Amino acid sequence: MRALRREGTADDGWARIGRASLAAEECGRLFGELRGARACLPPLRLLLGFERATFGRRAGGDVVASAVGLALMDSTRQKKGPLSALFLTVFVDLVGFGILIPLQPYLALEFGASKSGVTGLNWAYSAAQFLMAPVWGRLSDRIGRRPVLLVSIAGSIFTQLLFAGTQLFHHGLSPAAGLALLYVARIGAGACGANIATAQAVIADSTTPENRARGMGMIGAAFGLGFIVGPALGGGLDHFGHAAPLLFAAGLSAVNLLLAFRRIPETRRPGAASAAPRRARLAELWSALLLPGLGALLVLQLLVTFAFANMEATLALLVDDRFGWASGRVGGLFALAGVVLVVFQGGLVGRLARRYGERALLLFGIALLAAGMFLLPYVPRAGGVYLAMIALAAGQGLASPSLSSLLSRSAASDRQGSTLGLSASMGSLGRIFGPIWGGLAYDQWRFAAPYLSAGAVLLLALFFGAVALRRPAAVPAVEA
Repeated sequence: MRALRREGTADDGWARIGRASLAAEECGRLFGELRGARACLPPLRLLLGFERATFGRRAGGDVVASAVGLALMDSTRQKKGPLSALFLTVFVDLVGFGILIPLQPYLALEFGASKSGVTGLNWAYSAAQFLMAPVWGRLSDRIGRRPVLLVSIAGSIFTQLLFAGTQLFHHGLSPAAGLALLYVARIGAGACGANIATAQAVIADSTTPENRARGMGMIGAAFGLGFIVGPALGGGLDHFGHAAPLLFAAGLSAVNLLLAFRRIPETRRPGAASAAPRRARLAELWSALLLPGLGALLVLQLLVTFAFANMEATLALLVDDRFGWASGRVGGLFALAGVVLVVFQGGLVGRLARRYGERALLLFGIALLAAGMFLLPYVPRAGGVYLAMIALAAGQGLASPSLSSLLSRSAASDRQGSTLGLSASMGSLGRIFGPIWGGLAYDQWRFAAPYLSAGAVLLLALFFGAVALRRPAAVPAVEA
């Protein structure tokens, strides 16, 4: 595979210049392919970023500028408040995470991993996140939000350095030892990345109920922007060797730790009561699945997340096997998906929901996801991969917020957090089992199997949602 050819350890300056030239050439080729897609499908000009959309002008401008401006305005009005610092902290954290996305499959393949071994890194991350999220939450209720955030960010520095070490000392590691270290680093990254619930707790501590949705929106904007910038950086820096983006990610995390240490105060009020003991999450999930309305929405959350995580885990394998893509182009592909997600979630979905309703948007989003899954493994040229990815990202951008809105409206006002927490748990389970299935299917039945099976799951979700949500109505949230 072209993507796996390693450079010599004694590269001179001319070799580095040559790799930089290669990066520029690949950027130019990506731009040319996107221009070709634009010429064929003029309505996609907005999604490809070549011109501003009418809705963007009416809504007040660029989505990215609005998100950053939101943080800056908060900083101006409340200089000692934690929200602007938290926005930057989460953004930098997600950039560091995103840098690994296009590199991870190639790192595992270099140590002789099978396709299921490659996707195993994804489910290992999600499993660690699923297990550690409630632990960090309970710990932050006991000792405070600030120490939990600082410890988890410091842990992410260690995991990224461990990733980089597998490349710096690649020739001294056996394949089994190198792959084991990748798994240890990935599990540690998932455990440290489970601190998002603590970040949300900081917002809940620092905002009034009227402003809480705005604060949570800042976290969503930081996620979207980090997912755009991170993969693009990872793919670009990989031209200087696999260790370069990993060391850069560790440096970003060190800056993030300093930022959090200096600017994020303790927000948990002294003497605040700790949360009451809760039932085990799996028992709580089972009880919720038996409720009419809410149970159907949670099943849809699981099915949609399973299919999308299946695609995410195997996409780099697919484009490498079919078109010989290296990590730089994979990073650009994920960055494009991030742009589409931000466009839809940042402006379009609200207007469309007011006109058509969340149920219609959810079903249409699932249909788009299914179409993208069936198209992706059979596109004849590289440009078709971008069009399939746009369909997938647009479908996710419609389905995910619509599903969250329906889940929120299914819960009583004092059970919003509980219900959305159940949804997050179902999403975590989907991100665990989706990559497991994707890797096994890719190993056993080659490249089309993960996407055809994901498309079939999405068609099942579409039929189930159309039947189960015919009479949308508020339902009681599960008791804690």
